[in-house]
Amino acid sequence: MMTTVTTTGTTKSIQLRHELKHQISLQEDLVLAGRLRRLFHHDAHAGTDGTYRITSLYFDTPYDAALREKLDGVDRREKFRLRYYGGDPDWLKLEKKYKINGLCGKRSARLFRGEAEALLSGEYGFLLRREEPLLQELYSKLRGNGLAPRTVVCYDREAFAYAPGNVRVTLDRNIRTGRSALEFFRPERFALRPLEGCTVLEVKYDAFLPELVRLAVQIPDRRAGACSKYALCRRFD
Repeated sequence: MMTTVTTTGTTKSIQLRHELKHQISLQEDLVLAGRLRRLFHHDAHAGTDGTYRITSLYFDTPYDAALREKLDGVDRREKFRLRYYGGDPDWLKLEKKYKINGLCGKRSARLFRGEAEALLSGEYGFLLRREEPLLQELYSKLRGNGLAPRTVVCYDREAFAYAPGNVRVTLDRNIRTGRSALEFFRPERFALRPLEGCTVLEVKYDAFLPELVRLAVQIPDRRAGACSKYALCRRFD
């Protein structure tokens, strides 16, 4: 599904996708992962063991607008995050994630480590010099809405891809966070675990979910539900 959004005065079309989430037990994870490995290929980010680490820094306002809108189930909401993969933070992505009437979309821009460090220290001028709409929007909201780095979320992901329906199935394990957003580049310090003994299963797809995938991810007595890793890690505030 395509829709339009307006950012800093510019209207653009974005692709919206379905996104289903479940919390599953470690035993369910073990069974499901074995089944998925037999049916689908790992995605391009995977290491030799089929997994990779994701470290994200989420932004929020002084009044926790992103968190409150998530908990209240607001139909149209957004959140900004800064993300890097594995242990090399020299290449990062700034992402703005949308939720519109139950469907998800996102925009992204590349940042370098020095720029990310500038954000953490409250130096935002480079966002305007880059002349990219997403970066300019972030600048506007840092200045105008009091948006600021808030919480780090780190986890190990095993992801599978299936071309029909543009499907991605992910298993996010070992979710952890730290005491401060300033620890973003120090994942060895992330000792707080908001979801001990559970894995987050996510299924993302475009217009339709192929029957093969639907059957593959089926877990008895499980229903899709809200499961925000950001909200989970905010429990430690």
